Amino acid sequence: MGTITSFTSALGPGALLRLVLTLWLTGLGSWTMAQVRVEVVAYPPMPDSVQRLFMACDFNNWTPGDPRFELRRQPNGHYVLNLPQTPPRFEYKFTRGYWALAEGTATGGNRPNRTYNIATANPPGQIMAQIAGWEATPTYQFVITDIPPNTPHDAALYISGNFNNWNSGDELFRLRRHIDGSYRVTVATDLDRIEYKFTRGTWPSVEGTGSGRARPNRVLFRSSQNTSEPIRLQIASWEDLSGSFNFFSIYDLLLLFSAFQSVLLIIALVSLQNYNREANRWLILALASAALLLLIRVVSAYPNIAQTYTHLLLVPDFVMLLYAPMFYFYIRRLLFRPPRLPRRWWLHFVPAGIQLIVYLPFFFMELKPLQLRIVNHDPALQWVFQGVGAVAWGINLVYWIVCWRALRSYERRFTTEASHDQNLRYLNTVMAIQAVCLLLWFVVGLFIAAGSWFPLELSLIWRQSIDLIWLAFSTIPYFLGYFAIQQPEIFKMPAAGSIPLFEAQPEPEPTGGILPDPVVQRPLTPPIIRQVQPEAVKIALAAPAENLLPYREQLDALMAEKKPYINAGLTLNELAAMLHISPHLLSRVINESYGRNFFDFVNSHRIEEFKRRYDDAQNRHYTLLGLAFDVGFNSKTAFNRAFKKITNQTPRDYFQEPRLEE
Repeated sequence: MGTITSFTSALGPGALLRLVLTLWLTGLGSWTMAQVRVEVVAYPPMPDSVQRLFMACDFNNWTPGDPRFELRRQPNGHYVLNLPQTPPRFEYKFTRGYWALAEGTATGGNRPNRTYNIATANPPGQIMAQIAGWEATPTYQFVITDIPPNTPHDAALYISGNFNNWNSGDELFRLRRHIDGSYRVTVATDLDRIEYKFTRGTWPSVEGTGSGRARPNRVLFRSSQNTSEPIRLQIASWEDLSGSFNFFSIYDLLLLFSAFQSVLLIIALVSLQNYNREANRWLILALASAALLLLIRVVSAYPNIAQTYTHLLLVPDFVMLLYAPMFYFYIRRLLFRPPRLPRRWWLHFVPAGIQLIVYLPFFFMELKPLQLRIVNHDPALQWVFQGVGAVAWGINLVYWIVCWRALRSYERRFTTEASHDQNLRYLNTVMAIQAVCLLLWFVVGLFIAAGSWFPLELSLIWRQSIDLIWLAFSTIPYFLGYFAIQQPEIFKMPAAGSIPLFEAQPEPEPTGGILPDPVVQRPLTPPIIRQVQPEAVKIALAAPAENLLPYREQLDALMAEKKPYINAGLTLNELAAMLHISPHLLSRVINESYGRNFFDFVNSHRIEEFKRRYDDAQNRHYTLLGLAFDVGFNSKTAFNRAFKKITNQTPRDYFQEPRLEE
């Protein structure tokens, strides 16, 4: 206590007062707030579009465009800001609303933060500042030379982008109209990739494409743009002023009509007689899902829907992993008729389930954050879209290859085991359309990768390519509808016995000895085939050609007497069962004895029977197509094709008679 008394006595009253005042101002009094007047008396020129000045400091969280810290321009040209309460010491800087527009050195460099200290300020409570220069940030001048004719005459235009956090009505980025009728704005940013759009102050009034649909973000690359030249642009339309007619472009109408066509086709499939329920059930599911997602694709692109129900934009993506397995099961059931679904058939839809799980966080996201992520091309969202798209492309390619192999396998085996002409043109058409979609899908991936790796603006191209994929995909119901009208029998294939998908299964073996019994003793209805020893089968199949003569005679007798070829659905197995020999042996007899496959062998008998009936006067009242159906052909196309192949002439050239016109 004595030490403190002697210390204060030595200082004297005046020195002690100054010491207390200094301690109060610098440390002990730091809890007080003081008023400060900030005045900028000199500054470098500012563009007409950015004449506002702000102060960013540590006690406003360094917000560069805080309206509470905006300096007001005075008649003498000075900028003034009165701060009613400030800490006794703080750091600050001047900006023009964004850090890209912050003050710098006279040469364009970065200057350190300014510091204010009430203890050293002279005079206290006042800042007189001069701005030497602005940081050398790339500056771009945008010039709008043309706007839509229906733009309101008093509308204010703004530019919004990733440089201002997509603020749709930022006054700092309001376009100014010039005497030549153009609208201009200057944007300073050091971003390497600038994405932006023009608005009339709100997102519903954002610019659109020529048809009024949402347009992708405009993109500008710092490395490829000369900042000394103005960027001249045109605005094609406003989303909120496009009107219904402009919105429903030909593209939209084609997608909507495709969805409607799918619904009609589903109704037609259900109402068909001899409806192939097991196979067409999968086709109906595929068509129904395609119709629903096509409809959502069109509706979700409508500006009002996109703004109100933004989550709908995610739904059409599920077609990528739902359609392929459905079409695969349709092909599988239609062509090979397995008795039941695979034990783990549901595994084919696990990828779609995983996609749903991945998308769930975005489905549960609030509307505005999701919109901002989509508009701003949020990296996480883009990774999800691109990752799911790449995986889905690979999965769809695998399904396409499997279905293509199944069709080729079926076509190869069909001519050796069936006698009727199976029209698979509609399946080949669908496969061709799917191949086009996969090719375009791959091209889209290349464009996206190129746009990510190189400074290229390809977003408009790959978005149009995606539209083209949807357009190609939407043609599938049109072709199916055409074939359903022209050849409805293709959807009525009977669900007969099971056929292996790729590899042949063991066929029924012959009964009794090596040689067939007389055909007259055999019933036309296929009997129950008994198994024989494999050694007997091997002997029969390895027999010399001359030993096949009895089988040929047996076959000729059967074809002449029983005429099994009149059955349009006659198969190799059925004919072999009538002869009580194995299908392999019958196939060998036909191939080596007649030099034909089973399909051509049966059709040759049908053509000869057709000629005979044609020459019969009792059949003069029949049309040629009626006669063709009577002898076993299942369509006019099958008859014409088989007739020309057997006789090397068309029916018209062969008969040369007006009756052919019937």
